Amino acid sequence: PLKECVDEAKAQGLKVHAWFEYGFSSSYSANGGAIVAAKPTWAGKDQGGNLLVKNGFDWLNGLHPEVQQFMIDLFKEVINNYGVDGVQGDDRLPAMPSTGGYDAYTVGLYQSENAGASPPPNPAESNWINWRVRKLNQFMKRLRNEVKALKPSIMLTMSPSPFPWGRDEYLQDWPTWVDSGWVDAVIPQCYRYDIAAYNASLLQQKSYHRSTTIPLYPGVLLRSGTYTATDGFLSQMVQSNRNNGFKGEVYFFYEGVKDRASWFQGQYPFIR
Repeated sequence: PLKECVDEAKAQGLKVHAWFEYGFSSSYSANGGAIVAAKPTWAGKDQGGNLLVKNGFDWLNGLHPEVQQFMIDLFKEVINNYGVDGVQGDDRLPAMPSTGGYDAYTVGLYQSENAGASPPPNPAESNWINWRVRKLNQFMKRLRNEVKALKPSIMLTMSPSPFPWGRDEYLQDWPTWVDSGWVDAVIPQCYRYDIAAYNASLLQQKSYHRSTTIPLYPGVLLRSGTYTATDGFLSQMVQSNRNNGFKGEVYFFYEGVKDRASWFQGQYPFIR
């Protein structure tokens, strides 16, 4: 399916960015799914020693070197074999629920770097949060380096949860990714259902975006379940983006484009 998508898109003059939606999540309400069944030591664990689960999603340990290598290999496989123009991580890559990090590997790593002390029992303890954030930031840097070494022209973008909520809940530190030059664009998920809430999220994300060379494109919620944003609300969000200096946006997700085809053709007249 991905090759078919790339072939058809190129015939229409479109670029394709492969979206690694699940990231470090292995399954949804499936006890870790096939990956954890095959590699039980890859499972993320909470402070009770249980499989790491948040909002129904089952999680791998994003700090485990084998898990990180697995993900990097997936990126490389797609870049090598499918002719994509870009690759993108999501609110689950690089990410891990902040209730995780209590598996044997991560506990041992923490102890080796903290004079034998175990991770705090409170997953929200600030130094413990910071330690895990730094580990995921190191993965982000490595992913960037390996992807660009393989294909320098590839675009590497990320669509994280809004900061700082995403840092507190999922250990995602996108301002550092941008400030360090590890991404080619960042797309914070400003997914809201009314313009006041959208503007608040947009302005918050804008306040953390300091780069003049790496763009921020707001993530706009177009469709989710039975919900589809109205034409009027879409126009309000785009106007707010322009008023705040953002020259583009990214919509979640494509099926909503069909439902709002006339609006999209009017808003973006180059769409055929």
